[in-house]
Amino acid sequence: MQQATFVSIVTTQNFAQEVLAKSHQVPVLADFWAAWCAPCQMLMPILTKLANEYAGKFILAKINSDEQQQLAIQYAVRSLPTLKVFRDGVVVDEIMGAQPEPVLRELLERHIERPGDAFRAQAEALSAAGQHTAAIELMQRLKQEDATYPHWDEIFVNILLHAGEYAQAESLLKALPANVQAQAPVQQALARLSFAHVLQNAPEVKTLEAALAADAKDLTARYQLSAYQVLQGNYAEALENLLFIMRSSRPFQDDAGRKGLVAVFDLLGNDPLVSRYRSKMSSLLY
Repeated sequence: MQQATFVSIVTTQNFAQEVLAKSHQVPVLADFWAAWCAPCQMLMPILTKLANEYAGKFILAKINSDEQQQLAIQYAVRSLPTLKVFRDGVVVDEIMGAQPEPVLRELLERHIERPGDAFRAQAEALSAAGQHTAAIELMQRLKQEDATYPHWDEIFVNILLHAGEYAQAESLLKALPANVQAQAPVQQALARLSFAHVLQNAPEVKTLEAALAADAKDLTARYQLSAYQVLQGNYAEALENLLFIMRSSRPFQDDAGRKGLVAVFDLLGNDPLVSRYRSKMSSLLY
C-alpha cells in the first residue's frame, strides 16, 4: 500500500468522510499544524513513519490550521501542533506539542485495536456475570497472547477484586512500579483493596444487617457492611453508612468513617454522589 492510504489531507469539505466516518472503523489521529510552525515540521516525519508502520491500524489526518480555520475553531485548537484522536466520530484523546516518538506510540496504543481486546471484553463480561474462574483464566490467556497489553495489571486486579481474590490482587498491585501505582486506576484499585481488608473475618451481609436491625449504633457491623457495599458497587448505601459512622464517632477505628468517605470519593471520581457527600462530610468537619 502507498503512504496515501494511511495519510489523508483533510479540509472542511472532506472532514466528515476522512475523519468522522473513518473513525468508526479505526482510530483517526488528526494533526493540526501550520507551515510556519517549526515543532509541527519536526513532528510530521515521525507521524508519517508511524502511519506507515501501523499500516492502516490508524489513519493520520493532516489539517492545516491556517487554511482550515473553521475546523481549528470547532475543535478548540489553541496551540500548534495539536493532535486529537477521533474514535466513533468523537475526540477521545489529545496531546499538544512536538512529542517524542515513545509518547506518540503510547497515545496510539491506547486506542488501536489489539489481539487481546476480545479476551478483555469477554473476561470483563464473565466477571460481571459472576463467572470469576473463567474470567481469571481469560485474563491469564490474554497476557500470553499479548504480553504488552496496555493496563493489563489494573484490569486484572479489578477482576481479582470482584472474584474475592484479595491476596493475589494486593500482590500484583505491590509489584507495580511506583510511577504506575500513582496513577488513578491503580489508586482506585488500592482503595477497593482497603475495603476488602475490612472484611477479613467479617460475617455475612445478612448477619450484619440483622446486627444493625438490633442495634443501629453497632459501628463495627455498619463499617463492615459499608465495605461489602463498596465492593458490590452500592456506593450510595456505603456513603450513608460511612457518614453515619463519622457523625457518631470520629475516634472509631482511627477516623474510619471520614477515611472511608474519602476512599469512596477517589473511586467515584466525578460522580454526582461525590459532590453531595463531600458537602455533607464538610458540614461535619467544620
